[in-house]
Amino acid sequence: MNAEAGTQLQDARIGEWRRVSTLTLVVNTVRTGGQALIPIGFALYSVSKEGGATGWAALALGLGGIVLFSLMVGGAWLSWYRLRYRIGENDVRLEQGIISRSARSVPYDRIQDVSLEQKLIPRLLGLVEVKFETGAGGKDELKLSYVSESEGERLRDSVREMVDGEKAPVTHSEAQASETRAEPVGETLFAMDTRRLLTFGLFNFSLVVFAVLLGAMQQLEFLLPFDVWDAVGDWFRRDGIEQAGALVSGYGAAAQIAALVYSVAALIVVGMASGIVTTFLRDWEFRLERTPKGFRRRRGLLTKTDVVMPVHRVQALVLKTGIVRRLFGWHGLSFISLAQDAKNANHDVAPFARLDELQPIVDASGFALPHAAVSWHRPSANYRADKVALSAGLCFLAALAFLVARWLLPPEAQGLGIGAVIMSIFGVIFAVQQAFLWRYHRHAVDAQYVYTRRGWLAPRTEVASRIKLQSIEVAQGPLARLRGYCDLKFGLAGGSFAIEGLPLEDAQEIRARVLESIAAVDFAKLPR
Repeated sequence: MNAEAGTQLQDARIGEWRRVSTLTLVVNTVRTGGQALIPIGFALYSVSKEGGATGWAALALGLGGIVLFSLMVGGAWLSWYRLRYRIGENDVRLEQGIISRSARSVPYDRIQDVSLEQKLIPRLLGLVEVKFETGAGGKDELKLSYVSESEGERLRDSVREMVDGEKAPVTHSEAQASETRAEPVGETLFAMDTRRLLTFGLFNFSLVVFAVLLGAMQQLEFLLPFDVWDAVGDWFRRDGIEQAGALVSGYGAAAQIAALVYSVAALIVVGMASGIVTTFLRDWEFRLERTPKGFRRRRGLLTKTDVVMPVHRVQALVLKTGIVRRLFGWHGLSFISLAQDAKNANHDVAPFARLDELQPIVDASGFALPHAAVSWHRPSANYRADKVALSAGLCFLAALAFLVARWLLPPEAQGLGIGAVIMSIFGVIFAVQQAFLWRYHRHAVDAQYVYTRRGWLAPRTEVASRIKLQSIEVAQGPLARLRGYCDLKFGLAGGSFAIEGLPLEDAQEIRARVLESIAAVDFAKLPR
């Protein structure tokens, strides 16, 4: 027996090869069937509109659809049969492919998180998709689609324990026994009921419905008895705007005001309804629990996600609010974690809560929000002055260009003068804005944490633990070097953290203090 065969035999003893659930075939059949039947249905509809050899064309399309559907189902079965996975001693392995085989192996030291996701059809069948996240922005993630819910829970627990070096992988017989165990009950830290979701949705004003309608019109316009865009073009060519304006001007002032109010109210209602629908789809049955494994967050109506975040992998906190919701005392809390949540390093743990509801979550994470004794500092005055000059200067240069063009072009170009006035007004607004926001752009450092706070109407506070920062960089551009300030950038696994516009002396002092905290910790003894 050669060395390679011996290695394969040894690996086979470590963990058994397994296949995903056979119900995956149903999911893939529904998905591929929809992809095949919808275009065929559209083609049949087009043929029926054109007339002619409708019967023969429909028969040919129908037979072609049956053949195509059969090929897709057969391909889905072969893909399922040729896909297998294994939880090994040092890595997670996945082999797949029909003609061209591929084998992927992700070592445990590269796995940052294991999450479960359920889209609508798999959820109806009791299946989950298991994602082994590597923190590489989704490029190197390993996915298993689909396994049973109990198998997904077992895989997540087993891989997490292997990542943390707690025990050996679970064998097939142990897996069958673990499927009958009760799921550990955790302490509920935060949850949102229907009333809370409805309130949250009212603050999530969105006009995405109009983008969806425009996209649907563009994709499905061939089903309509007329061309939408030609009709719109004809309306413009017939001076439709002028006719509409003349019609509105014929009404009295009260009617015009009522029409304006009605239009604005309709827009607000549509935006609120869109926000409510989006919120219910994303955060339905939102629940955050504190379990022995860490924070467990579940949410979703059509697509349900189940994420577990170990406490020691929480890198920083983000406390934020909105312009309107702040007036009513609503805030949101998220964790910056080693893993990613929908391609984002921030995991929402309480997206819509009161401050007193956030405190138990902050305490459980081992962090602390800024206290009254924290000494806040502002960025360099030179940094803010340069921001004011740059923000306003670009607008004033654009205004000057408008004036020069107005002077060179014929007198008919009256709009250029108006453009110069508008750009000048924007320049003043930007200058005042930057000068005003300087008062609310602050940072602080105490014995354990680094804090940043910015924003006036919608403030955002970030808290990072000093011992979890991995690197510190002092960055200076040409202007910053000339004016004596810099940006202090902290290396944070899973996200970014920086203090902008610091005086160089203050940045060097903060860097020395934070490096002292990092050097005092033996990271080899910390939990992974």
